[in-house]
Amino acid sequence: MTAGAWALLAAVAATAVFGLVWRAREGHVRSGNREEDLLSRLPEGLRARLDEAPDEGEAVTLLQLSTTFCAPCRHTRVLLSDLAGRTEGVRHVEIDLTDHPEWSTPLGVHRTPTTLALDRAGRELFRVAGVPRRDALAETLRPHLP
Repeated sequence: MTAGAWALLAAVAATAVFGLVWRAREGHVRSGNREEDLLSRLPEGLRARLDEAPDEGEAVTLLQLSTTFCAPCRHTRVLLSDLAGRTEGVRHVEIDLTDHPEWSTPLGVHRTPTTLALDRAGRELFRVAGVPRRDALAETLRPHLP
């Protein structure tokens, strides 16, 4: 084999490994920092939008951070809205970061969609980068619900 063929083979192998790692991490639920009050770090405009959202004393708020042209964000919106509609004690609030990208920094958001699960006190229970897996999300929510 020539050097070019070996380089092509190495590039294909590296791409395949990267794709497999990306796929495995997509939608994975990660634990949040329950000690820190996330609401205190929120920018004023973001906190106001969160306060404006309907709240009937839900135990968990699923805060979805999206952007306008994000195709996975639309899928996540449908999934989270459906889950919140079917699950007592859960509300879904979507925030579009397109006009306010600076809001992503205090939240530690590096990609969209990102979903943060917050308890009533504003502590982060967990987060999901990418489109959540419905069964894993429901299972992780269960201990935090009434």
